[in-house]
Amino acid sequence: MKKIVLITLAVVSVLSCSKSSNTEVYVPVYLNVEQPANFPEMGYNLDNNPVTEAGFELGKSLFYDGKLSANDAIPCAFCHEQAFAFTHHEHTVSHGVNGGIGTRNAQPIQNLAYQSEFMWDGAATHLDFQPIIPLTSEVEMGETLSNVLSKLSADAYYQKQFPKAFEDGEINSENMLKALSQFMLMMVSSNSKYDKYVRSEDGVVLTEIELDGLNTFQNKCATCHATDLFTDHSYRNNGLSINPKLDDKGRYDIFEDPADLYKFKVPSLRNVELSLPYMHDGRFSTLEAVLNFYDSGMTDNGNVDQAFNREDGSLVSHFPITKKRA
Repeated sequence: MKKIVLITLAVVSVLSCSKSSNTEVYVPVYLNVEQPANFPEMGYNLDNNPVTEAGFELGKSLFYDGKLSANDAIPCAFCHEQAFAFTHHEHTVSHGVNGGIGTRNAQPIQNLAYQSEFMWDGAATHLDFQPIIPLTSEVEMGETLSNVLSKLSADAYYQKQFPKAFEDGEINSENMLKALSQFMLMMVSSNSKYDKYVRSEDGVVLTEIELDGLNTFQNKCATCHATDLFTDHSYRNNGLSINPKLDDKGRYDIFEDPADLYKFKVPSLRNVELSLPYMHDGRFSTLEAVLNFYDSGMTDNGNVDQAFNREDGSLVSHFPITKKRA
């Protein structure tokens, strides 16, 4: 709760920083945020921030601009690489300015329109506020909102782009964060072979091994990785051994509720082949290692989710890997 309050106060304090002198009037070109037939309803209210062509382009520019960091060299894209489903490829945890090392693996950013809580611990409860956390983190971008706005206000490009994207034309935190949201809202992952199969599109059928895998997944994994977003958005303790160097308590650090100890948000499995390494601390570098963990590597750290417990209190062996098929 402390984090959420501080984030809100930070936004309010810099809402009105500067106003562009550009008096041109731009007619917005609205973009459609996809609502796939096999997805849950959108969690983001587009009425409060409709996506426009200019807003998307502004958000894209901000996402790839190092000015959002203290040393002008660490953009959002540093930890969210497009070629790897917008994750920090092969980095166990994020790192940023001045050699700072974080404690958590950078999450992919697809399908954020269909979520209402963000980060591994749910510290951000609105997409517009989410970027504030990495932007102000000392081990990530290490900057302040006021400094970022000062840099953007002095930049001729942004002096022209903000009025194109927003009616008031102001370079302020609200517009900057909304532009970043518009860019991220358009990242929809919904056109895989699986999606076409469940939507009965283009006559797509699954092979025998794919059907076998789907059946196993639905019986073993879908309790947590539910819906076609492949997450139920819940927070769970999945029996990982505690990393003594980090001792990351997960959602507990937000509300200090003992029931939340070592709970982390269930990640989506979209683009999972590209988004390695896995788990909140990036401890597993392959999917096989993940399956082996659920087969025989889980530990009782005192608060393991009931989904992994038998009636006698022992941990379930979810994935007995008795054979491999290629």
